[in-house]
Amino acid sequence: MSAETRRTRPALLLAVAVLLAAAGCRQNMHNQHKVKTLAASDFFPDGQGARPIPAHTVARGDLREGWAYSGLDTANKPVAQLPFPLTREVLLRGEQRFNIYCSPCHDRQGTGHGMIVQRGYKQPTSYHVERLRNAPVGYFYNVITEGFGVMPSYAPQVPVADRWAIAAYIRVLQYRQTAKLADLSVLPPERRRAIQAELDQAAATPGPAPSHTP
Repeated sequence: MSAETRRTRPALLLAVAVLLAAAGCRQNMHNQHKVKTLAASDFFPDGQGARPIPAHTVARGDLREGWAYSGLDTANKPVAQLPFPLTREVLLRGEQRFNIYCSPCHDRQGTGHGMIVQRGYKQPTSYHVERLRNAPVGYFYNVITEGFGVMPSYAPQVPVADRWAIAAYIRVLQYRQTAKLADLSVLPPERRRAIQAELDQAAATPGPAPSHTP
């Protein structure tokens, strides 16, 4: 092998390696026949790549009709029932979501003295006024969905089921303000006696009364 061949051989091998690598590089995944979001397209007569949504199309899980979504009946009046059975789990979920989303304005007792109200935000009406004590549960759900006054809609933040759970929990807050021990006849006698003892002690001691969730 001549000296010249020895000098050129590495360059030839490198060139062959580059050609083989280039032959294996295909652009099929890079040069796709697609239209990017909202890009122009000459394929459709209107020149737009984005296509109109077919009539009556509903996103999965986002059907916005009927009283289960709006909280209103066919006469546009708030309904008085939940779209699912009321359980302890529903109320616990409603309490959790209420404390997260609602208590900053309404406070955890629903009196309208939340922390941001104390800092200057407009005070909402207490849940314990007669008008709201008599309001159907669908009213509270609809306000959460649509907003009311300076309160914005919380539909983007709170799913439908959680809105109903919050509305149900508001009823618990209202009941706490007017409940009597005699109403808790379903509790065992020893539990009622313990609660009565706590209430008697609270009545004799200045400060906020204890709250109970039977």
